[in-house]
Amino acid sequence: MYRGRLAPSPTGYLHLGHARTFWIAQQRAQAAGGTLILRNDDLDGARCRPEYVAAMFEDLRWFSLRWSEGPDVGGSFGPYDQSLRRPHYLAAFERLRAAGHIFPCTCSRQDVLRALTAPHQGEEEPLYPGTCRHASPDRPRAGVNWRFRVPEGESISFVDGATGPHTETAGREFGDFLVWRKDDLPSYQLACTVDDSAMGITEVVRGADLLTSTCRQLLLYRAIGESAPAFYHCPLMHDEQGQRLAKRHDALSLRTLRDQGAKPEDLREAWQ
Repeated sequence: MYRGRLAPSPTGYLHLGHARTFWIAQQRAQAAGGTLILRNDDLDGARCRPEYVAAMFEDLRWFSLRWSEGPDVGGSFGPYDQSLRRPHYLAAFERLRAAGHIFPCTCSRQDVLRALTAPHQGEEEPLYPGTCRHASPDRPRAGVNWRFRVPEGESISFVDGATGPHTETAGREFGDFLVWRKDDLPSYQLACTVDDSAMGITEVVRGADLLTSTCRQLLLYRAIGESAPAFYHCPLMHDEQGQRLAKRHDALSLRTLRDQGAKPEDLREAWQ
């Protein structure tokens, strides 16, 4: 049975781009006669705020989004707040460490950038130069970053439901990536992979800016011995100046649009 998910992060107010991606996710779940779950991706304790969590539920419901599993309604695959799922991440971390897939890294972001011979175009992580690749994994988990050792030169390929075939080369388009942070929290890549697998997600619908993240996560699925879901990467929305929408775009947040009297059906009509 089809299982899709909405996975907002309450680090700000949701904007119109989020709404379109979530609406597509809901439509695909409904078309397949499947289940849609809501997961609260609230791992970033420094930026996640209670008011953003409350707004998330209000704005999603206002936009006519509905889910049958989630923090507010329960379900068989809970808890549905990432902040409550730490044992799952720790188990995956130890599995990766035991298999030799990860290594401790003492490099700061500036160290990585200074070691590069060419600028990196991506936004998520600079291409790691391999400085700590051979460090011993026999050390405490906390207090240091941990990276996944990618198979250099291997082509990572998948067929995306929206954009078609997609291939990136490990070590070229992306390098050894973070799986555990020095503040003793899992990275987005690890938490997302572990949760989508544990919750039985069969298709991940998200923005096209995460195509490279999907390649990283495919490596994680393989390393922890789990099957990967299908993927559907939606086109990104931009403002009138051509800038990609972000949570700093208050004028296009769902909360602001609602306060201005906008109707969800009218906003959706503009996408057609």
